[in-house]
Amino acid sequence: MADLKKGARITGNTREKLATDLKKKYEKGASIRALAESTGRSYGFVHRVLCESGVQLRGRGGATTRKKK
Repeated sequence: MADLKKGARITGNTREKLATDLKKKYEKGASIRALAESTGRSYGFVHRVLCESGVQLRGRGGATTRKKK
């Protein structure tokens, strides 16, 4: 991935390339948090870029409560 400076505005062609790369990695199973850490960007930024690129976001993981049978 391109050298992204923390807090630098990412627009235009650079943003499109980043969005494509993040979309591919997310669809292969990477979490938003992992993508944020690997790019040096915030969770919110990665989430927004994924939404802008039309990705179907996965549901939240974690424990679920079920009724006893």
